[in-house]
Amino acid sequence: MEFKKILVLENQVEAHMMEEALTKRKIPHLIHSYHDLAYDGLFQTQKGWGHVAGRPQDEATIRRIYEELKR
Repeated sequence: MEFKKILVLENQVEAHMMEEALTKRKIPHLIHSYHDLAYDGLFQTQKGWGHVAGRPQDEATIRRIYEELKR
């Protein structure tokens, strides 16, 4: 299955909410944190908490779910 980076998450709460929403809808996905022990989370302050990756055909749905959760 080919995944691509779809959107950047701002924090762990968003990551948890997206994980629940995508799993509930059975949408294949990967949530990747940018935390690195060697740099003590430095990249998270610069690039965001992490990102959601998914199948290209699910991109619009994943973005819609994210926008709904942000409201």
